[in-house]
Amino acid sequence: MALRLADDAPNFTADTTEGEINWHEWIGDGWGVLFSHPADYTPVCTTELGQAAKLKDEFAKRNVKVAAVSVDPIEDHKGWSKDIEETQGCTMNFPIIADPDRKVAELYDMIHPNADATATVRSVFIVGPDKKIKLIITYPASCGRNFVELLRVIDSLQLTAVHKVATPVNWKDGEDCIVVPTLSDEEATGLFPKGFTKIKPYLRTTPQPNK
Repeated sequence: MALRLADDAPNFTADTTEGEINWHEWIGDGWGVLFSHPADYTPVCTTELGQAAKLKDEFAKRNVKVAAVSVDPIEDHKGWSKDIEETQGCTMNFPIIADPDRKVAELYDMIHPNADATATVRSVFIVGPDKKIKLIITYPASCGRNFVELLRVIDSLQLTAVHKVATPVNWKDGEDCIVVPTLSDEEATGLFPKGFTKIKPYLRTTPQPNK
């Protein structure tokens, strides 16, 4: 059965370019991003891994750890890492999980037979500190992922986990948020000392509460 939002994120132990990890223990009390690749030594994946490495400090500021996974063996990962560093101008600073037996791929339903019977699709899973799945995105093999968008989603997830707000279209950290419809105006007044703007009874905006 395919995983869905708010499902428990399956745990696993696997060999990586940074040694063996237990996924849940490795995340600890922070957040995790797990993203899969069709295969090593592929062009789009090379650019993605380089971008993820360059953004490590941004992920770290948000208490997020990033790991990639592919069905290729560890020695291929290590050789590919050198190519990534050379072509993308970065230092590989996060683990690539070796999954030759497809254990992780099957746990996270990363192989879609109608797309490819053997290679993993470009899946992204964001896992919260409670080890629940907070986001799932699946891209076709031809389209590289947007890691800036992943950071934006993480900002929203972390904000809305604490405050009774939602984030509107194209929202970025620091911009106004939407008061959740389950709050009455009286409750919203008490929760948001900066006030809120009532555009419609169901559409109320307020400055970002944690700024």
